[in-house]
Amino acid sequence: MSWKAYISGFKSYLKLERSLSENSVQAYLHDIALLDRFLLFKELKRSPAEIRLDELQAFIQWINEIGLGARSQARIISGIKGFFKYCLLENILSNDPSQLLETPRLGRKLPDTLSIDDINQLIEAIDLSKPEGTRNKAILETLYSCGLRVSELVNLKLSNLHMEIGFVKVTGKGNKERLVPMGSVAAKYIKIYLKEIRNHQKVVSGAEDVVFLNKRGNRLTRVMIFTIIKQLSQKINLKKSISPHTFRHSFATHLIEGGADLRAVQEMLGHESITTTEIYTHLDRDFLRQSIIQHHPRA
Repeated sequence: MSWKAYISGFKSYLKLERSLSENSVQAYLHDIALLDRFLLFKELKRSPAEIRLDELQAFIQWINEIGLGARSQARIISGIKGFFKYCLLENILSNDPSQLLETPRLGRKLPDTLSIDDINQLIEAIDLSKPEGTRNKAILETLYSCGLRVSELVNLKLSNLHMEIGFVKVTGKGNKERLVPMGSVAAKYIKIYLKEIRNHQKVVSGAEDVVFLNKRGNRLTRVMIFTIIKQLSQKINLKKSISPHTFRHSFATHLIEGGADLRAVQEMLGHESITTTEIYTHLDRDFLRQSIIQHHPRA
């Protein structure tokens, strides 16, 4: 039995009711398509209402055998659970077979971070003799000052800048809005960029309210932000693999190291769960441990 109709309904649910981004929707659909492929491979003609827990466990064993790691398996199981939750809501089934499906244990991976010196070197490496240099400086200062996701940065709106009170309104995952404090340095370089560069650009239709623009007057892509950071990293010969998200990690880590309240950091990052933010307390403990090793006379 083909699951195309079920998958199509699930797609609409993710987009309309859960307001997920296109990337998140595609990730969920990929997980369900993989389960559908497994059922076809095993010649199991099952509708969602007919599938059993032991068959889902066999599916997890199958994706393990084809070489998917624990982290990938955990993401797929999360997608499967989301699908069966949808089926319950739509009365497609009465019992959720995925309820007892166990997620593989994951080691908590600590994110890479930049030191304050690393950040200063990256920003100082920007060529300010070029128009895009002024823009790029404002971008990096904003990433580090506000801890934004790259998608939040490229979609940042002029109408959501409230620099007179030191805040910026950000639209995050699931179209949830939050107010994030903006430091004076970031505010300074955004104002310079707007006055000296952006105000003199011809802006394409639809991008009039977008803060950061490319040379053609359109919004920047996520890939372009990655490229800017990668080129600066190579320029200063930084021996770390970094991305726009590294600035977000660094923002949170430096706040925690400085004694910021965990709940406040959670709010600024837009984390739904405090447990997601708690990873930075682990980073903080590591920072403290290294400080003792390096500086305590009895270490």
